Amino acid sequence: MKKVNAIGVAFKPAGKIYDFLSCGVQAQFGDKVIVETEKGEDMANVILGPRDIDVDEKAEMKNVIRKATEQDHELKKQNMAEEPAAFEECRKLVVQHNLDMKLLKAEYTLDRSKLTFFFTADGRIDFRQLVRDLARVFRTRIEMRQVGVRDATKMIGGFGLCGKEFCCSTFLRKFDNISIKMAKDQNLILNPTKISGVCGRLMCCLMYEKEAYDGDIVSCSGCMKEEMMSGDDMVRLKDLLDDHSGGDI
Repeated sequence: MKKVNAIGVAFKPAGKIYDFLSCGVQAQFGDKVIVETEKGEDMANVILGPRDIDVDEKAEMKNVIRKATEQDHELKKQNMAEEPAAFEECRKLVVQHNLDMKLLKAEYTLDRSKLTFFFTADGRIDFRQLVRDLARVFRTRIEMRQVGVRDATKMIGGFGLCGKEFCCSTFLRKFDNISIKMAKDQNLILNPTKISGVCGRLMCCLMYEKEAYDGDIVSCSGCMKEEMMSGDDMVRLKDLLDDHSGGDI
């Protein structure tokens, strides 16, 4: 193991945190930095400031190049403004080639050295001719990236059954393994429409109370399940009424 000074960044809101060598760049939480990636230079949000971490001796880490400048922000804004047009052009070519895939998003790297299209599909797609056509139109490297339904939902965003924005789009940085046993342990109605998210998978929030139920603890003054269910003790409810309740008629 070796010790390096690194900065933790995320490329998307609630996205996975990646460590990059700080290279002397002083950046704090919330700052925008330009980092070196396999796709080219890109902008990222600082989540963890410079700190020493231990990594494998053979680990190869990319560098933080600089803090984002006003020019970088303008370029990012320009790229984002042109991404919808790139998305529409790709969508037309997908229809033209009769490919069974659903496009989600088009995304330029900051230096425009690569244009990535995200999509979902039930199986493998032969998009070699599509990539050639896209490269001819946009004159840059093209990447077609297939993602799963949970990642697609995280990318698009929306509102869940609870009325709040998706957890995965706002604060969940990774997906946990969710099982039907979690719903059973919490005595939830096993109705797919009630315990499934918009993505069609079991809702991530089933994980939030898993530890409490694994310990056979419920939120009733710390009682154990067995203690709560055994014995003849019952909670008696008493009406809190007096002569003046309800007011005068």
